[in-house]
Amino acid sequence: MSVRRLAKEQPASFAFSKATKAKADWWIAKYPDDRRQSAVIPILWLVQKQEGWCPEPALRAIAELLGMPYIRVLEVVTFYTMFMLEPVGSAALIQVCGTTPCMLRGAGELMDVCKKKIGPKDTLSADGRFTWQEVECLGACANAPMAQINDYYFEDLTADSMAQIIDDFAAGKTPKPGSRVGRASSEPEGGALTLTDPKLYDGSAGKKIKKLPNSDPVVA
Repeated sequence: MSVRRLAKEQPASFAFSKATKAKADWWIAKYPDDRRQSAVIPILWLVQKQEGWCPEPALRAIAELLGMPYIRVLEVVTFYTMFMLEPVGSAALIQVCGTTPCMLRGAGELMDVCKKKIGPKDTLSADGRFTWQEVECLGACANAPMAQINDYYFEDLTADSMAQIIDDFAAGKTPKPGSRVGRASSEPEGGALTLTDPKLYDGSAGKKIKKLPNSDPVVA
């Protein structure tokens, strides 16, 4: 596992927004008072949604809020790679899957596009609007190559479609997530090949269940 450290440059302070604090209190209330530390992961996520990353002063604020040692919060935030330890792009954080299925389907070309349009990986772009990373399997292997951009999956990508997505974010647009070849979920390109009868899904093929006296239910 790679070593993850906090950014060298940190803000002087941190404050929970009203909305973030309300959601944090909601999470804390889900646990017994002596187990409020269990809310550390969702509250770290709330902070990241507020700030875009997890700055060091926020970790101290979370520790105080939950009544736990600061080092424990630091251990959590540096262990889970979903938490960003330095500022990321304000428009898009692009995480390109680099595991075998995606690599075999052209992930390297997607990364080349990111390098050309954004710059080195794991580095904030010059305008502060983009960051791109290479990550491990995101679990959408059937729709390779793919990337997670901010909170959503973009699948069946090509170099051209990745370039267009970056251009759209740069223009202030919100590209639609999902497959770039029009497939639903992980069905084959061109549509499903099996279980295509609509009656399988509209309820008309359902069988009535009868219960005989003094017996288990049987299919009628």
